[in-house]
Amino acid sequence: MPYECAYTGRRTRIGRQCTYRGKAKYLGGVGIKITGRSSRKFKPNLQKVRVVIDGKPQRVWASAKALRSGVVVKRLKRSQTYKHAAKAEA
Repeated sequence: MPYECAYTGRRTRIGRQCTYRGKAKYLGGVGIKITGRSSRKFKPNLQKVRVVIDGKPQRVWASAKALRSGVVVKRLKRSQTYKHAAKAEA
């Protein structure tokens, strides 16, 4: 299972980290220069959650943004499920 949000498609991105030297022109220097570039990874804020997909509970990766926006439908707790089933039988 990839490290990717099942709802928004967010996944790890590859980028670079730049190292600078010098003083900015607006501060009175001659400008900043890039002295090195190293590769790095930008990882999304993914949470492992139990959700309902096609009527069945599953564990998937979901981004924090998807959780906050209400896109994710979480499954019912086991105790809540049994309480409703007991009331329906009675």
